[in-house]
Order: sequence, then C-alpha cells, then structure tokens
Amino acid sequence: MNLSAPANSRTPDTLNSHDLNEASDPMTDSVSSDVAPSASAEVAIDPNAPVDLPNRIDVSDLHIYYGAFKAVEGVSMTINPQSITALIGPSGCGKSTFLRSLNRMHEVISGAYVEGKVEINGQNLYGPGIDPVAVRRKIGMVFQRPNPFPTMSIADNVLAGKKLNSKRIPKRDAEDLVEKSLRGANLWNEVKDRLDKPGSSLSGGQQQRLCIARAIAVSPDVLLMDEPCSALDPISTLAIEELMLDLKSDYNIVIVTHNMQQAARVSDRTGFFNIEGTGKPGKLIEMDATEKIFSNPAEQATVDYVTGRFG
Repeated sequence: MNLSAPANSRTPDTLNSHDLNEASDPMTDSVSSDVAPSASAEVAIDPNAPVDLPNRIDVSDLHIYYGAFKAVEGVSMTINPQSITALIGPSGCGKSTFLRSLNRMHEVISGAYVEGKVEINGQNLYGPGIDPVAVRRKIGMVFQRPNPFPTMSIADNVLAGKKLNSKRIPKRDAEDLVEKSLRGANLWNEVKDRLDKPGSSLSGGQQQRLCIARAIAVSPDVLLMDEPCSALDPISTLAIEELMLDLKSDYNIVIVTHNMQQAARVSDRTGFFNIEGTGKPGKLIEMDATEKIFSNPAEQATVDYVTGRFG
C-alpha cells in the first residue's frame, strides 16, 4: 500500500479520495510447533493472536495529543482483519479519539499529533512522507450521525468520494459502481427506483447505509464506525448490525459503541477504555475476545463497567 503524498495533491474534506497503488506486503511472523497435534486433538485458538492476513492494524505505544493535552496514553493493540473490533468505555475515555487516529482524522483539529506507531501491512501511517488524505481513502470512516450531502441525489452521494479527485467516470462505470456499492450496503432494493432523489429524502437508517455505501465506493481496506447506530431506531440499528456482519469478510471493521449489547452481538474482540478522572488521558484497560470481556474479564474495572456499576 503506497500512502506517500503525491505531487500536487488536494486536501478534501472528510471524504476519502486519492487512488493508491496497493503493494503486497506479506506478514513474515508465523507460529510453528515442533510437535504436530494428532488429528483428534483440539487446538485452542488464541483470539488475541495476530492474524497473518492483509490489512491487519498494529498499534504500538500510541499517545494522542491536542496541543499540550494528552487525550490518550500508551495504547498498544492488534486489530485483526476480517473481523469486527469493538471499543467500549465511558464518555470522555478517548475511544473515539483513538478511532480517529487510525486514519488521522483527529488531525483536522489544529495542534493534534501523536507519538507511537499505527502500522497497516507493516507501513507506519505516521511515517515520513505519508499522505493523510491517502490514508483516509484506504481507511474509511462512518460517523455517528448520517451525513449524506443534502443537495445531492442518492447516486451522486455514492459517487462523491470517487469523483472528488478522480478523472471523469464513464457513465456505465458510474452506474455499475452505484449499484455495487448500494448492494454492498444492503440498500439497492430500497432505492433502485429513485436514485435521482435527494439523499436527505431517505429515513435515518437508510441515510446511514447510504453513507456506508459512499465509504465502500472508494474501495477502502478498513472501515471505522463511530457510534453508527446511536441516532437510529431499533429496526434501523438491526439493519446496520446485520450489514456489519456481512461486510466483515471483506473489510477490517472497528466500531466505537456505548451499547454494550451491540458490542456483544456483533464484535469478535472488544477493547475497554477508561479514564482516571477529568483532565487525565484515556487508557486501554483490557482487550480480549468479546465473549471473555463480557463473561470473565481480567480487570476489575472492566467487570465494573460491563456490569453497569459505572459509565
């Protein structure tokens, strides 16, 4: 994956844009055993072991700052591909800030910077010469509230990111991309006969799926979702959760949620963030298989949070 800044690059808004040259960057670490297990033996799978597949994210000792204020301190984790990772914790603990740091979206705030590493396929997203806009194209973001462009049609909303810095898209290719993206977001059958209508004419749940279609239209490797269901009704929430489960075979998905039942329903692994008090940085307290986090966590703070004693 080439994330270096191209010459004469433009800096758009939160939409993903640049075309990137994807490079094969195979993982070299593997786990082996001197003794092969018998055919009948059950081999325990460590849910926290790094998966040797493309688009794994490795975070090492990450500290996130806004000017002199340290918002997040010392986070290290592996986010495996073809899975859903949930980030939970009380308000103000830094989980959304951490999520935005994964595609450098936090840098839209003046004075923001990080110490540490965020690597995907072995490439440090904060390394010298890395273009933040290119990062945001390959690591897409879906926000808390649906944000389709109100004056654009449904079809143009899907194509907005693709058109931003690309040359003119042939009409047939554009039509195919709209259909493919809307099908990928489980929205095609509901809107195929009104693609020329404004995106704002859709219901809240449909608008959020339209935003997901817009995100996947630029072919990202990772999807970040910042409380994507917090503004939706239960039926729309279920539709988004089912969509996430469908998408995880193609994307590495990371979701921030205050809904612990949602985390338990959709995620494979869960990270719990906490904060010691006002003005203190947020920290990753524990990360493990979701089932273990909600049934037998290792840290007392996690127990207290998932059982509703605070937060």
